[in-house]
Amino acid sequence: MIIVKAEQSHLHQVTNLAMQLWPDNIESELRADFAEILDSSTDIVYLANAEELSIGFIHMSLRHDYVEGSDSSPVGYVEGIYVDTVFRHRGISTRLLAAVEEWSRSMGCSQIASDTELDNLGSQEFHKKLGFEEANRIVAFIKNLS
Repeated sequence: MIIVKAEQSHLHQVTNLAMQLWPDNIESELRADFAEILDSSTDIVYLANAEELSIGFIHMSLRHDYVEGSDSSPVGYVEGIYVDTVFRHRGISTRLLAAVEEWSRSMGCSQIASDTELDNLGSQEFHKKLGFEEANRIVAFIKNLS
């Protein structure tokens, strides 16, 4: 298994994995988003490849705005991480995270952050296993103006 920085030539693999993580998205829109992300100087995507298959990815962005629980700026932000179910529990997420941690340090970050939904207990446990500490809990509200 190897970790590689995703390039435009990997757009199809990245989009397919992202659709597994975010199945409610429209594939063409997700593909367009990742086409921009792969050329961004403030984002990076790494792929985990095994047996000539892309089996996982991580998308990290660089945030200069306030990040919940952070006391520094910029902060590396895990926008998404996914490993195919067949390949889980093999340390792949740990290796993907190590790659973006190194990138984040090179971009001047002293912290990385992530988030998940309040009811996604599996993701919360996953983050804790990777060494994240819970920073806060919020409930977001919105009101439409007529």
